[in-house]
Amino acid sequence: MKDKNSISNTIKVATAVCLVAAIIVSTAAVTLRPQQEENRNAFRQLNVLQAAGMYERGMDVAAAFERIERRFIEFESGEYADLDSSFDPIRAARDPARSRSLEQDPAGIGRQPLHGEVFLARNEQGELTRVILPVHGYGLWSTMYGFIALEPDLNTISGISFFEHGETPGLGGEIENPSWQDNWVGTRLRNPEGELVFRVDRGRTPEGVPDADYRIDGLSGATITANGVQAMVRFWFGEQGYGPYLRRLSQQLNSDEVLI
Repeated sequence: MKDKNSISNTIKVATAVCLVAAIIVSTAAVTLRPQQEENRNAFRQLNVLQAAGMYERGMDVAAAFERIERRFIEFESGEYADLDSSFDPIRAARDPARSRSLEQDPAGIGRQPLHGEVFLARNEQGELTRVILPVHGYGLWSTMYGFIALEPDLNTISGISFFEHGETPGLGGEIENPSWQDNWVGTRLRNPEGELVFRVDRGRTPEGVPDADYRIDGLSGATITANGVQAMVRFWFGEQGYGPYLRRLSQQLNSDEVLI
């Protein structure tokens, strides 16, 4: 008669338990994947609306998002690109065939996709009211992901929303604080000469300084995170990021061209 407590029998039981558990976990992962993807998209839509100042508590996010036009662009040329709606810039950045390595990488993102997505909000008359752009960059402990919305002048920030990061709660994590995000509103990116001069201060921006329109308050005790936010903004709104697209869009708006 075999000993039920033998090592071989114990190994067999443990293997069987592990196999059953693996089947259950993998089945759950496959079954729940569509729901997880749907929740992820809904959360991103919510943050786009928040950055654009279009979100109200309790609203139907999917219905409100129908007022937002999602387009794809080629970063190098700034032109619109015809891509499948399933395109994900973050995943594309991991694919060498659809991304490029960065010799100058102030935002600490490693690789940049060749294409990106932009979101355009319009009023009932079809006039452009907001341009919402995804941004990401490295802070102290993590990559910070968010959206920055611009006024139709394509230079004035109308809102910001961070939807994913791993910064220290109470310090770098204050990038999620609505009070801190509010002081972005009305801040400009470029001076009249077209130079990208946006900056995050070390602490509160002094009153009366001549360039206050281009500066936001820093994060107390989180200088590295604040520096990461500044680098992120300067990268994505510079020539390697949305600079060519915003320049092209501005020309179209000023010449009354049809945006295609």
